[in-house]
Amino acid sequence: MQKNKPGGGFLLEFVIITGMSGAGKSQAMKAMEDMGYYCMDNLPPTLLPKFAELCCKSKGTIDKVAVVVDIRGGIFFQDLFDSLEELEKMNVKYRILFLDAEDPVLVKRYKELRRPHPLNPHGRIIDGIEEERVLLENIKNRADYIIDTSKLTIGMLKEEISKIFVEGEEFRQLTISVVSFGFKHGILLDADLVFDVRFIPNPYYIPELRDLTGEDKAVKDYIFAWEQTNTFLEKLLDMLEFLIPYYIKEGKTQLIIGIGCTGGRHRSVAITNKIVDELKGKGHRAIASHRDYKLD
Repeated sequence: MQKNKPGGGFLLEFVIITGMSGAGKSQAMKAMEDMGYYCMDNLPPTLLPKFAELCCKSKGTIDKVAVVVDIRGGIFFQDLFDSLEELEKMNVKYRILFLDAEDPVLVKRYKELRRPHPLNPHGRIIDGIEEERVLLENIKNRADYIIDTSKLTIGMLKEEISKIFVEGEEFRQLTISVVSFGFKHGILLDADLVFDVRFIPNPYYIPELRDLTGEDKAVKDYIFAWEQTNTFLEKLLDMLEFLIPYYIKEGKTQLIIGIGCTGGRHRSVAITNKIVDELKGKGHRAIASHRDYKLD
């Protein structure tokens, strides 16, 4: 990341972490702290310029800063854009990291933690989420980086943050989640694209492969020994390379691709993993997950 020179002095990295409540801002702050950033949680936006000024006066003692700012600041959150303008006048070239997640994921996280939503502590969680999305719309549009944490583990989130702020990799706002599933357990409801791979011969009918999964070498060797498997994979990857730039242009931050076979244990698992490997090899942010492979 390009460093900044507030007031013509020492170099300073100033990162503002914001986003939806429950999307992982606290975990992001911990990741930044592990990377050597001085972190401040729940700072009222109106204090951002003062905090930046104090960092400047540290004479280089504090040269990397990450600040979490969100709607917990209540009415003070309305001062955020005024504070950003003040930072610009101070020549502090901040970066904004916005964390997001799908509504059902946020609701589930709140229920697991048995916490009310800060904007609707005595009402429905989903109502608070909807209100928060409206309040955060403008700051999300100004974000330099948007990470959708719906399908990310804590380790995956830390890896994405490291790619941006440590390794200096080009950030792609689109996260591609490839999910294997079995049609007999129900179609993948949240998928943007669904592909049926039941046309490939089924390893289930090979006795020595039946109890294995698509993550086992013997099963993968069987599946990819068929010409139709490799032709399908080639054509699918070619189509995705065509579609991805248009999804990014439309502002989409997550693309969910469902790969379905009969039970979600063999063919869909192996092909999902292969698709993700190929996408990562082309520089895309791709994640594999398997919904049903332990059910059979």
